[in-house]
Amino acid sequence: MNLNQYWRDQLTSDKPNWINRICQLHKERGYQVVRITGKSQVFSKRELPNQEKQIDYQLHVTFLIKKNQRFYREEQCRQHQALFYKKILQRDQELPEQFCDQVEQRSNPIIELTPVEELERFVYDRNAAVRYAEHWWNDANPAYQFFEVNDCTNYISQCLRAGGAPMRGFPNRSTGWWYQNNDWSFSWSVAHAFRWYLSGSTKGLRATEVDSPVKLNLGDVICYDFAGDGRYDHTTIVVAKNADRMPLVNAHTNNSRHRYWDYQDSMAWTPECQYKFFRIGSDVL
Repeated sequence: MNLNQYWRDQLTSDKPNWINRICQLHKERGYQVVRITGKSQVFSKRELPNQEKQIDYQLHVTFLIKKNQRFYREEQCRQHQALFYKKILQRDQELPEQFCDQVEQRSNPIIELTPVEELERFVYDRNAAVRYAEHWWNDANPAYQFFEVNDCTNYISQCLRAGGAPMRGFPNRSTGWWYQNNDWSFSWSVAHAFRWYLSGSTKGLRATEVDSPVKLNLGDVICYDFAGDGRYDHTTIVVAKNADRMPLVNAHTNNSRHRYWDYQDSMAWTPECQYKFFRIGSDVL
């Protein structure tokens, strides 16, 4: 059995996998997945002993989702690993998502919120932030450093910057929110630091926390503590709303477009998951 046949069989059965999980979650919300298309990209092949071969690949799946007469597309890219024996597929497994504060959290960054400079109130261009998020959701802007394993908050920071969010604090990595000279603050790239920066900043980039995802607008941000242990792991940006006015988000790691906001289809999600919902911009304070 090859990978194409394997996935055809998976999608016509009730076997547990992330694609069927997404379909089931949409069904529970009252939505119908009317079409699924996919493509794969192989990243590496390794010859193993005993005529085995290991293949790492990315599966890019597009879901056409419907409720009443409204349609939208959700796209997700996830990493898989397949094991073959004598060219016959023996096992395929999704690889765990690696979230973005794991690279730098060892330094235990503490973000200094004392204003470094006086900045005028800024007008946040939500449309520009969303355009950026849509353009780069499955790619990397060469103008910025790309974190191959953990790029989520770096990507969100770029989106906010495209919307006109002002930077401050350079060159102290523990101060403010900034990217300059191929260097950056902890709050630019680390999910946990970014969450606390948004909670406390009173100058430059700032936000208002709200108590429900329904209150978010396009260009706003959601922070995720998947384990509910106080350490925030992931960040997304709202780019659309579904028929029930619930947020659809874009993200890196894994690259996702118009994904339902709660991330219950993620391997990292647990019932203890905690969320922070932030309205971006000085105009909402």
